[in-house]
Amino acid sequence: MQEQRKEYAMLSKKTRTIRALIGLAIMIAGVAFNSWWGLVGLVPFIVGATGFCPACYFLNRCSLKR
Repeated sequence: MQEQRKEYAMLSKKTRTIRALIGLAIMIAGVAFNSWWGLVGLVPFIVGATGFCPACYFLNRCSLKR
């Protein structure tokens, strides 16, 4: 069961890129508007940078076609 869950935690390259760009845009907007909400952008940015999505892991969903 554990091996199968690991398989579902990785994201496709396209999804990783999109999430990283969205996270970066949120962080830039947070800096531009001098708001702490820019820290929310760290979540999609880290998911995009690492390729590991905790939500995919716990929900057993994945954007990769196997």
